[in-house]
Amino acid sequence: MVILSQTKFLKTLPELVTPHLPKPLQGIKVHQPYRWLTQLHYGEPRLHYEVSSAKYRPGWELGFHCEARDRNLNRFLLNGFRRHLFEIKDVLGPSIEAEMWDRGWTKIYEVYPNEKLTSAYQAKVGLRMAEIITCLHPIYVDLRNAVAQSYR
Repeated sequence: MVILSQTKFLKTLPELVTPHLPKPLQGIKVHQPYRWLTQLHYGEPRLHYEVSSAKYRPGWELGFHCEARDRNLNRFLLNGFRRHLFEIKDVLGPSIEAEMWDRGWTKIYEVYPNEKLTSAYQAKVGLRMAEIITCLHPIYVDLRNAVAQSYR
């Protein structure tokens, strides 16, 4: 059993996420601004899916981060996701949370259980991240369209 370094685990993880996404979502872009996290987005890097080491308990934080400079947009997105939280939990399970975070940012996430960083574990994390993106992205698109409509 080969153990991956955290850097390699995160750097190569997107290769395991993309094939599990529906075809229309496979054009996701990857950004790794730091060694301890990987971000995936669809053209708005501040509104991204993220895999990072969880800060307050063992495991990996997997989810959608709203880190726009506009705090009102972040809050609008959080409120929109919260309106769908029962549906989201029905699909993804009860571990999904939606909350305010730091600097006016918000996030919809779970802490995925920690294991040794093997390729098998990396495949499980990649599949789970694809499930999260597949569930959350249509809701995000609807919310962003609602924001766009308000500015017309």
